[in-house]
Amino acid sequence: MSDQPTVSTSVVLPTRSDPELKTSAEFLGGPAGDRVIAGSGFWTPLRVVIALGVIGYAIAFLTKMPCVSSNWADPGRYTHLCYSDIPPLYTLRGFADGAIPYVTAPGAGEQYLEYPVLTGIFMWLAALVSPRGASGSVIYFDVNSIMLAVCFIVAIAATALTVRRRPWDAAMVALAPAGLLAATINWDLLAVALLAVSMALWARKNIWLAGVLLGLAAAAKFYPFLILLPLFLLCIRTGKLKQFGVLIGFTVGAWLVVNVPFMFLNFEGWSTFYTFSSHRGEDFGSIWLVLTQLGFPVPADMLNLVATGLFILCAIGIAVLALSAKHRPRFAQLCFLIVAAFLVTNKVYSPQYVVWLIPLAVLARPRWRDFLIWQGAELVYYAAIWLYLASLNNGKGIPEGWYCVAIVLQIAATVWFAGMVIRDIRKPQCDPVRSDPFPDDDDDPGGGIFDNAADWAKLRWLNRTTDATPADDEPTDATDDALLV
Repeated sequence: MSDQPTVSTSVVLPTRSDPELKTSAEFLGGPAGDRVIAGSGFWTPLRVVIALGVIGYAIAFLTKMPCVSSNWADPGRYTHLCYSDIPPLYTLRGFADGAIPYVTAPGAGEQYLEYPVLTGIFMWLAALVSPRGASGSVIYFDVNSIMLAVCFIVAIAATALTVRRRPWDAAMVALAPAGLLAATINWDLLAVALLAVSMALWARKNIWLAGVLLGLAAAAKFYPFLILLPLFLLCIRTGKLKQFGVLIGFTVGAWLVVNVPFMFLNFEGWSTFYTFSSHRGEDFGSIWLVLTQLGFPVPADMLNLVATGLFILCAIGIAVLALSAKHRPRFAQLCFLIVAAFLVTNKVYSPQYVVWLIPLAVLARPRWRDFLIWQGAELVYYAAIWLYLASLNNGKGIPEGWYCVAIVLQIAATVWFAGMVIRDIRKPQCDPVRSDPFPDDDDDPGGGIFDNAADWAKLRWLNRTTDATPADDEPTDATDDALLV
């Protein structure tokens, strides 16, 4: 018997399973062979993807150096494509003066912090170890960058551990170009990391702890609350509403533990995030800004209603898809769809919001070609928004028309990727996860209690076919116990 190490039989190797990587890997010697040790030795897949993330993050941090050297002065922070909210908010929200977010009354020219509570606490902790005064903004940025790097590594690790047989997919999170460039624009990576851990815990059927982390993620950013819809729909379809009740109980409980103290200390300061979000008009990156430039503006007093209504329509469509698809959608697929729907219908689509979608996109459709096409559009938008702001600052940049083209490209790419996910749901044989080398091991390897669960409720009347039997390449649902008609 040979003593040579062999490839793990339970780990999917992208250079063997991904058609594009299999071809492009030729210049590195071809697809992984029998000498590759997948899951043993020091350089395990998890350690490799984390190392890739550290290298990528370090390179992205270096792109901020032109702004650091000029202390984020205009217009260089736009023309050098290195803008960040972190340094200016250090002084504008009172952190440089020792203010406690949501509690300390804002000074002249300042306002209460317009971020959810856990993000505010994160910002405040970084301020505690930064020099006071405006001159401390550079150190404040460095401290936040280190803290956000930890969040980034946690998100990579959690993504790698969510689907155990596909740890290499997390390399897409680690190397996503738009995600790396946007990592230190704002504090979004905190919520991304917490949500990624929550999904990894859910995959291991640790329901109550997944709920706690989901509640903390929602306390850092609103969008993790959207994940409750896919969970609810899949719990309906599998008849696991009791487990959903446990999850939502711990989610709400964790959110309240973080938020209630600040509600009592200063309700006005605590509620600023919610009032700000409600009152803001059309903003950067949104389709509503494009409509205004085309001469079809939505009236300001109607914008909330129209944007929310469009999102609700998208959510209803996702619900119908989740309950009617012949083969039950995977949890990550629905998560990506609901967050993407929120972003493309939202009043603002800031450049850092791409980090919300990246781990979900990797879990929903781990194919490098499609992922990089979408990332390419995000890179175009990343450059366009800063060059547009530069033109507003000193006239040297791109005009509003070209900026709107970049908005449309970004939204179209997101919708296109969502369309690929929907196709995978309708045709599971196209799903990279369900068609990988181990298709019989799991039905939804990141779905936790949904994995290999029988259908309990389903909108069968939306999925009728003219044939008496399903196609050979499509799965059947012979285990239905109940139907929604």
